[in-house]
Amino acid sequence: MDIVARGAEAVVVREGAWLRKERVRKGYRHPALDALLREARTKAEARLLGKARAAGASVPDVEAVDATTIRVREIAGTPLKDALGEDPALARLVGDALARLHARDIIHADLTTSNVIVSRGEAVLIDFGLGFVSRRVEDKAVDVHLFRQSLRSGHPAIERAAFAAFREGYLARGGAPDVLERLRSVEARGRNKGGS
Repeated sequence: MDIVARGAEAVVVREGAWLRKERVRKGYRHPALDALLREARTKAEARLLGKARAAGASVPDVEAVDATTIRVREIAGTPLKDALGEDPALARLVGDALARLHARDIIHADLTTSNVIVSRGEAVLIDFGLGFVSRRVEDKAVDVHLFRQSLRSGHPAIERAAFAAFREGYLARGGAPDVLERLRSVEARGRNKGGS
């Protein structure tokens, strides 16, 4: 078994040109509740991937879904966390992709430089395991905030340039200016709690 990634909620295994993401059992939960949660979250993620594709965002192709497993085509490319140091302007692609999601009220909820693959001039968004649908400006602003925090923590030397590129891509694709305005209050709350 070729394990590609192991997270708190799932294990990703390579199977030829495909990746199988399986939600793992949680021993601390009642077995019936655990099965129900894993199945609901798997189906929700598969639905979000379909909605994201319909919104014009680049996401992995889903080949199959069962109770606790999603099988997607592996993306050939470079993780943004590795590519960004060479070219902070690549963050513009992420702004474009996130604006497409937000136009359809899709919240990624875990948009980090590790959950973006640069492939053929596009930002391919992966891991929608925490995603959901919401019209709330606040939820969209938090989505942007998470990406900015990822830039700050993983790429502090280029954070300003990368976020400027992200912002440009977001607005150019039609991302709502009120989301970026709300970002200020989201970040201010974080600073007031002792965050950076």
